[in-house]
Amino acid sequence: QVRLRESGGGLVQAGDSLRLSCTISGRTFRDSAMGWFRQAPGKAREFVAAIGWNGAGTYYADSVKDRFTISRDNSEITVYLQMNSLKSEDTAVYYCAVDTRWRIVPAREHGLYDYWGPGTQVTVSS
Repeated sequence: QVRLRESGGGLVQAGDSLRLSCTISGRTFRDSAMGWFRQAPGKAREFVAAIGWNGAGTYYADSVKDRFTISRDNSEITVYLQMNSLKSEDTAVYYCAVDTRWRIVPAREHGLYDYWGPGTQVTVSS
């Protein structure tokens, strides 16, 4: 059974940093893109970042570019999201997800991802 679990969320002040982790069990996804999404109260789930199957390509939403960094470890069982210079508008539940279909460029549409974690809350106070 495939399971994804996010960790590392919390309450921080604007300007602080957090590092989210997503641990995968039940299967390895060496050939799959991984993504991070977030959802704030009353808003739709939105794309944050994605990393290609081999870790070479990384993609970001404009709102987090130059502040967030996505990475994956060599064993392909953990994906990270380093978040720097956090802003109040970054407050949301953050989800990691796996897209098992091979694509030239990782998808930004959450409906194209197959497996999801339960999410971790990130709250940034101003």
